[in-house]
Amino acid sequence: MSKTPLQELSDRGQSVWIDYLSRDLLEGGTLERLMREDAVAGVTSNPTIFQKAMSSGDAYDEQMRDVLEREQDPKEVFLQLAISDVKRACDLLRPVWDEASPDGGRDGWVSIEVDPNLAGDADATLAEAIRLNQAVDKPNAFVKIPATEPGVQAIEDSIARGLPINVTLIFSLDRHRKVAEAYVRGLERLIDDGGDPASIASVASFFVSRVDTEVDRRLDEMGGHDDLKGKIAVANAKLAYVTYKEVFQGERWERLQARGATPQRCLWASTSTKNPDYRDVLYVEELIGPNTINTMPEETIEAFQDHGQVRGDTLEEGVDEARALLDKLEEIGISYEDVTDTLEREGVEKFAASFRELMDGVGKKRDALVTA
Repeated sequence: MSKTPLQELSDRGQSVWIDYLSRDLLEGGTLERLMREDAVAGVTSNPTIFQKAMSSGDAYDEQMRDVLEREQDPKEVFLQLAISDVKRACDLLRPVWDEASPDGGRDGWVSIEVDPNLAGDADATLAEAIRLNQAVDKPNAFVKIPATEPGVQAIEDSIARGLPINVTLIFSLDRHRKVAEAYVRGLERLIDDGGDPASIASVASFFVSRVDTEVDRRLDEMGGHDDLKGKIAVANAKLAYVTYKEVFQGERWERLQARGATPQRCLWASTSTKNPDYRDVLYVEELIGPNTINTMPEETIEAFQDHGQVRGDTLEEGVDEARALLDKLEEIGISYEDVTDTLEREGVEKFAASFRELMDGVGKKRDALVTA
């Protein structure tokens, strides 16, 4: 029996994760089907996803009524609902997590994100990361921390305390390198304090499609240079993979590896294609490589299973051309740094706004259930 495109992807060492979590995904058997048929080996989520899941339908009403008997604060109500979903997903994926590869690397992770309104406060982010880790209490649960400048310190401190961390909202190569180095420092601190680095892991979620969306918008405003459209996001990710290979080699890393540490894998996030003029599996086909993860929405999973092509380790192709594309962007007057700074700021604002909208929605549903 021939293998599906996603099974081929998995065989090349790239893990397939799905980018949302909801009660319907768990209770309808969809997650189990995706694991069985589509090689899905992990789950990520974010406030926007939870906001959509909880605001539609009545899947959460019964549990919410129970929670409301002892809790009224919208954030605490939301967390109890979300943590319940994360725990159930962790249990479903635990057999995947248990099957560690020979080098100790694992899939089977499920993520829950800290309140994005804390993204500017390293201490508050760390405190919430510790709280969420303890509340979920599953070895295969990641806490997601945004890669803001304060977030980098919170990431190092979390790793030093033995917390598995999914670093989210990475756009720039400089910030990605700082995140990877923070992971290494955190592991060193963990070992110095007597901890076991084999018990934790981290992924660096590098956002892809939004880069093209922002760059293409600026190119349209400028006029011309259409040869750069739809190219910068892939180039950016390929250079991030170069950073990954640079940081996780050499004597310093080998000392950590000897103690059981595993590299912080690149996770390609935001990989659905936003521009209908581009191939709908562009950000999967062009970012294939070992020891990486592509987290996809269900429609991208279906599209890749239907017509995706696995032609090799495309992350390794055209690296020099990728550098030249970023150089050309600067030459024509579009600042790469301003693009990535804008995307980071807007990303945090979007997640924070979704979180506030989520709190408002939980509050309204709370009031409706109480008065029903």
